[in-house]
Amino acid sequence: MSRFGAAILAPSGPLLTDAEKRLFAATRPFGFILFDRNLRAPDQIRALCAELREAAGHDAPIFIDQEGGRVQRLCPPLATEWRPPLEDVARFGPNAEQAMALRYRIIGAELRALGLDGNCVPTLDIARPDTHPVLRNRCYGEDLETVVAMGRAVIAGCEAAGVLPVIKHMPGHGRGTLDSHLDLPRVAADRETLRTQDFAAFAAFADAPLGMSAHLVFEAIDARPATTSPVMIDLIRCEIGFAGLLMTDDISMQALSGTVPERCRAALEAGCDLVLHCNGDLSEMRALMDEVGMMMDAAQDRAEAALARRGDPANLDIAAALAEFEALEPKGA
Repeated sequence: MSRFGAAILAPSGPLLTDAEKRLFAATRPFGFILFDRNLRAPDQIRALCAELREAAGHDAPIFIDQEGGRVQRLCPPLATEWRPPLEDVARFGPNAEQAMALRYRIIGAELRALGLDGNCVPTLDIARPDTHPVLRNRCYGEDLETVVAMGRAVIAGCEAAGVLPVIKHMPGHGRGTLDSHLDLPRVAADRETLRTQDFAAFAAFADAPLGMSAHLVFEAIDARPATTSPVMIDLIRCEIGFAGLLMTDDISMQALSGTVPERCRAALEAGCDLVLHCNGDLSEMRALMDEVGMMMDAAQDRAEAALARRGDPANLDIAAALAEFEALEPKGA
């Protein structure tokens, strides 16, 4: 199999430009990710996905953030509207695991119908009272056991739909009190507390196909953000035991310092397998691809293993599944 470029990139609009086609053909990015700016109508989305794969020269996975609630790129009439995950876990109570599996199976069926086959879920960060609002209601629970149970259900739903899940944000973002899109959060908790709570949530998913790093500093372990810290990436690999393909969170987020190429270099040197770039800026993507090049041997092996887990979707009657989903809410809730 030919090498993949060590990046996941995002096109700038609903159609590929000639310059984007040339860049993607020359660099063969591993995959792509879509945002609101790329999504207009079903036929347009399917055509864009086909164009992206043709340009890259391989059956590239195409991801999206379709969590539900505030982070939902596909909205009606393109896809079902969902409550924030934390709200649905509370709403369904004893039936929450079944409900979450069905919820993400429905989401996955809607994605596959549009040509997408990757979803950046589950969010395995443990919610706390001071978790920043940008993240808190995207979580699944306030304790380790709930987060692990719901995460397993989400992955089951994704896999039943033939969608690749991406566990995030490794090794745990729930203690972040700043928005890493704008600032660098710092966590002061001691290592043992982190090991038995935040990190443990991800250790339960060490065999997941893909994971996403967190842009925050764990002060008790290393002064660098996890994404660019060799110490933290080693912790993800060795202590947590994650063996899957590790991507960065969006490398253009302002939690990180330096230019985009400098951030890319630092992330790859730290041990991330590939870089996620989301803003669609062509000049940044060119500079990024010049920096990252093709995947290293170990990353390529992990990429191929992840793609091998992209299964065929089971047939699903979405209307019937939505009715089944709502019927899971306990009576009197």
